[in-house]
Amino acid sequence: MELLEARIARDGVVLDGDILKVGSFLNQQLDVDFLMRLGEEIAGLYHAEHVTKILTIEASGIAIAVAAASYLHVPVVFAKKSRSANQSAEVYSARVASFTHKNTYEATVAREYLCAADRILIIDDFLATGEAIEGLLSLVRQAGAVCVGCAVAIEKGFQHGGDALRQKGIRVESLALIDAMSADGIVYRR
Repeated sequence: MELLEARIARDGVVLDGDILKVGSFLNQQLDVDFLMRLGEEIAGLYHAEHVTKILTIEASGIAIAVAAASYLHVPVVFAKKSRSANQSAEVYSARVASFTHKNTYEATVAREYLCAADRILIIDDFLATGEAIEGLLSLVRQAGAVCVGCAVAIEKGFQHGGDALRQKGIRVESLALIDAMSADGIVYRR
């Protein structure tokens, strides 16, 4: 998506350790109008899939998921990264290793929010090694639901998480797919 690539060129910063900082518009400070355009694009890609729910993981995926949900007119469910006192005791759970945060956590969703009748679209802000999406796929499987695909704003293709998912037959749509990045620039897959 040229719009996203242009915004990354203008406001993104490549940091050491294969990190792309887009906090000024995507995952800390939110440019809502811009996010709505990303959500509209994602909704257009999946409109024929009869999505019943969008599943994401807290926190950065929520904004993009909500934007897409507003066009698909479906609820958003987000996996929590830690248990809270107000969460149901009956949950689906999966261990997830975070590339960005360099830690592992248990992603959980209360069983009441996912069911076998659901057609789920997974959405996240980044796809690197694929660990977060694999965790979300596990939650979908535990619920007996169907995953119609995964949509991400930015895929770091050089980390091969998206390639591994596609090899498993999972539909992955990335609005910006980066093949290489350094302080000198970003190369996108076409």
